[in-house]
Amino acid sequence: GTGSSIHSALQDLFWLSKSKVEKQLQIISVLQWVLTFLVMGIACTLILIYILCTDCWAIAALYLSWLVFDWNTPKKGGRRSQWVRNWAIWRYFRDYFPIRLVKTHNLLTTRNYIFGYHPHGIMGLGAFCNFSTEATGVSQKFPGIRPYLATLAGNFRMPILRDYLMSGGICPVNRDSIEYILSKNGSGNAVIIVVGGAAESLNCTPGKNSVTLKNRKGFVKLALQHGADLVPVYSFGENEVYKQVIFEEGSWGRWVQKKFQKHIGFAPCIFHGRGIFSSNTWGLLPYSKPITTVVGEPITIPQIDNPSQKEVDFYHSMYVVSLIKLFDKYKTKFGLPETEVLEVN
Repeated sequence: GTGSSIHSALQDLFWLSKSKVEKQLQIISVLQWVLTFLVMGIACTLILIYILCTDCWAIAALYLSWLVFDWNTPKKGGRRSQWVRNWAIWRYFRDYFPIRLVKTHNLLTTRNYIFGYHPHGIMGLGAFCNFSTEATGVSQKFPGIRPYLATLAGNFRMPILRDYLMSGGICPVNRDSIEYILSKNGSGNAVIIVVGGAAESLNCTPGKNSVTLKNRKGFVKLALQHGADLVPVYSFGENEVYKQVIFEEGSWGRWVQKKFQKHIGFAPCIFHGRGIFSSNTWGLLPYSKPITTVVGEPITIPQIDNPSQKEVDFYHSMYVVSLIKLFDKYKTKFGLPETEVLEVN
């Protein structure tokens, strides 16, 4: 009757409202990370300088004193927080795209690992969500394995930002930090290195699957020196969430980008996603395209204190072959045609 029709309509309205609220929470969760990635370091530095010039200068002075005392913590495994890694906001972050983590093989807790993450994308959103939060269940899928996502060391010189990053298990991507984790932190550690780095980010664009890897061999040498197994990781969809203006080699735009990359450590990209209030407008929010991160089969690596270039090249070639096999095996499952080829530069 009429009563049941009204009740049904109210139920539909309630669920519609709940769905809208969840969508807004997803947008907020992604927006806060994008702003963290782009401006949090500079903003916190400026705020700290401002506080030093006010009557509350003692607060800033206390933090700076703590910063001096705590300066080397990022190089010694950081200070992760399971509470932060399990924040509900990361589940909304995951569901916005959505992001998934696919396990293909078990990992032994008696070994250490270096995960090579590909491709970089603009912000490495899949790498962050999968390995710096518990939103996709990395600890349940790989029990006993502690993931450490490695990022630019310059981020850890920024007040507040450094502490925020460390709480997620993020560490500097430098030799001292990685060697500490692999040699002085026991076993069961996995350092995730976005191998292509800033150079790879310059070429990421929707519909393109290419990695910068041919001359990236430092991570292989580190693996050999510490006997850490290499694990190829590919994120299908990482390049789909932002559109970028690609400058051709030899152009003034690419020249500027390479100068920034060489002297500062990152390459400024001209990119855009969608707007906050509409997917039909330009903005900083990534497009809600699925990202699926596949963790491949580990390559057993012997420990060689001083590996020769020939040994490094041998295991590097094994890694490249393994990454291509991983891509080819899973590409059709995640929307790519059988004819799609992974471009290795």
